[in-house]
Amino acid sequence: METVDEDSISVDQIIPPDSGRHGGGYKNLSGTNLERAGDYNQRVVLQAIRIHGPITRAELSRTTGLTAPAVANITRRLIQLGLVAEAGKRHGARGQPATKLVVHPDGCLSLGVNIDRDHITVLFLDLLGRVRGRASYEGVLAGPPAVAARVRAMVESLLIEQDLRRAQLIGIGVALPDGLAQTPLPDRDPLHEWAEVEVGKLFAEALAEPVRARLAVFVENDAAAAAQGELQFGLGLKYDSFFYVLISAGLGGGLVVGGEYFRGANGRSGEIGYLPIHSDRTAGGSLQDAVSLSALFADLAQHGLNVTTPADLANLDAQGQDLVSAWVDLAADLLTEPLLAVSWLVNPEAILLGGRLPSALIERLADRLTNNLRQRAPLAPVLAPVSRAAMAEDAPAIGAAILPFLAELLPSRSSLMKV
Repeated sequence: METVDEDSISVDQIIPPDSGRHGGGYKNLSGTNLERAGDYNQRVVLQAIRIHGPITRAELSRTTGLTAPAVANITRRLIQLGLVAEAGKRHGARGQPATKLVVHPDGCLSLGVNIDRDHITVLFLDLLGRVRGRASYEGVLAGPPAVAARVRAMVESLLIEQDLRRAQLIGIGVALPDGLAQTPLPDRDPLHEWAEVEVGKLFAEALAEPVRARLAVFVENDAAAAAQGELQFGLGLKYDSFFYVLISAGLGGGLVVGGEYFRGANGRSGEIGYLPIHSDRTAGGSLQDAVSLSALFADLAQHGLNVTTPADLANLDAQGQDLVSAWVDLAADLLTEPLLAVSWLVNPEAILLGGRLPSALIERLADRLTNNLRQRAPLAPVLAPVSRAAMAEDAPAIGAAILPFLAELLPSRSSLMKV
């Protein structure tokens, strides 16, 4: 087996033997080099410290499979970069007490922005997954210039209020629905003014002054961002493969396989909201026409109940609560067949529900879905359990904030392979 230097890994560790590297497995075969492999090992060590810390260098060596000298070199660099800090000694074993390492809480920050038809959320995230500052706006989404100005003001306020150091920022992530400019939802027309907008350029220019730098901006679909947020800081630490359902103004999905977000051939995997439906209980033609906050609010409006934000759902009278319960039943019925297909065709470890639907309603929906799946497929050899995602309401914004971390610090296949 040919190996690279002490800070890198073997080619057989980079590409599994059954991956098709000897022909027919990849459309575009690509290798790596010493610099990229060394960088990847640094990312792996940082990830191990983030997940398992406080952790000693000896434990890191066992966890990552890297040699002790390689771990020593990498951790020294991470400490010099301010990303890792020493956190006391571990006593009890023979010999000298071993130094414990943790991710430095102030090592770096990322900015996440989530914009949707009904809200804007802005937050700062550190590498431990802690939200260091958050602001939100509830209301109909305006045109790009007005949204950029509002986000700029929100960011400036958070930086001052939370006393955040601008030098800590490594990048900006923006999450938004793909169909914002083209897809109508119940009582919501497409926002055509967003059709030709270069979102990355818009926010790079708008936020250059508040952050006092021209940072890289990473743009992602909101459901994909939410799934990646769950992968890095939520139940992805428990499940290696899962299907994420995002219930917001619309309905989206994201698929994680083998610890990596799976995009599909055209980057549109998980588009559960566009699945056609035929039910005498709803006039909707696609799943998100019935299973979304827009659909729920429109149904309540038809009965004279004005609800504009998820928080309003907690203040409904008995009639309103009955209507919400009926909607949960309908949503569970309509989601059952698609999630049966996901469970059988993809075989994920779990199906996770997240989004802006209040936690109590998400849990009710998860319970109804679990019962439906068991009743409709009693002989199924396996069914993925359905549960509430760990990060629900702010998952797209947190996922957006993770994008710069993925690009610069955390391990992924794209960070290793030359594309």
